[in-house]
Amino acid sequence: MHSNSLLDDIQDLNLSYLLLVQRLLNEDRESAMFRLDLNADLADTIGQLSIKQLTQLSRTNQLLCHLRISDADKLNLLVHNPRAQGLEQTHAALLMAGAGRAQSSLQQRS
Repeated sequence: MHSNSLLDDIQDLNLSYLLLVQRLLNEDRESAMFRLDLNADLADTIGQLSIKQLTQLSRTNQLLCHLRISDADKLNLLVHNPRAQGLEQTHAALLMAGAGRAQSSLQQRS
């Protein structure tokens, strides 16, 4: 029963994430593409999916979103930096933006 509950939670999160992605794309496409590290083709595809297609896509046992901070040291800096009082959102945005771009560059070189 625990695994069914976990699977339901993953699927619910996936659907919520996909709906949020579509909403962000509809409200400010360029900003959403930057925040989500999406290229134009993927943004177009996700933006055009119907609710039925989003639901079908969400019904997997894998998370469709991922944590963009892949380095524990960077995460610790965000959480434990005493100089960053009130600037946590700005620092997080900068780190995540840089992480996505760096990963894209590495993938393009391969």
